Order: sequence, then C-alpha cells, then structure tokens
Amino acid sequence: MAPSIKDFKVYMPAKDFELSQRFYAALGFTLSKGFGDTVDCELNGFRFRLQNYYVKDWAENFMVVMPVDDVEEWHRHALRVKESGGFDTVRVMPPETVEKEWSVLHVIDPSGVLLVFVQ
Repeated sequence: MAPSIKDFKVYMPAKDFELSQRFYAALGFTLSKGFGDTVDCELNGFRFRLQNYYVKDWAENFMVVMPVDDVEEWHRHALRVKESGGFDTVRVMPPETVEKEWSVLHVIDPSGVLLVFVQ
C-alpha cells in the first residue's frame, strides 16, 4: 500500500507578481503570504501557490482545470474583472459546449497560464 498525502498544492508562475496577485484577488481568491517570494491563493478550500518566478515556455504550457457549477456565471465574472482595468493581457474566451454535456470556459491569466472552467 502506498503512503498517503495530506495536501497537494501547485506552484503557479507569475510574470508580473503584483499584477497576478491583483488578478486572482479580483477573481475572488483570498491571498495570504506564503514563504519566500510566494503567495497562497485560496477559493472555497482549494488553493495554489503563486510564485514570483516566470519562464515563458513553462507559463504558456501551464493549465489549471477547475470544475464549477456555472460556466456562464464565471464567464460574466471574468469579463467584469478584465474590464475593471489593468488586466490588458488577460483573455476571456466565450464558453464552449463540448460533446453536448460539457461547458468549458478558457481564461488566460496575466502570465499566459490557461485557466479552464468546466461545468
């Protein structure tokens, strides 16, 4: 039998650390100081660690999938965040239906990380 784990947290890259913190806070994540040059971002008990570290190829190949109850609501919310100003590099695509039973929303964060909201 394999040993168990108590938690799992990924480290997400940030090209502009301050901008990324503002973006995730605007999306609704609670930010708290991590260790070193990191910040923990938490929403509904789920979290990741944003780090002040960036490698373009890594960031643009980084993907986070988040199951949600309402893709349309997240689409409206992400558009409001983008339009609130200061998030010119953020991209919010229209939701798509995949295989007639899945709705998917793609959002590109300020560092090029792909956020995939799935209903």
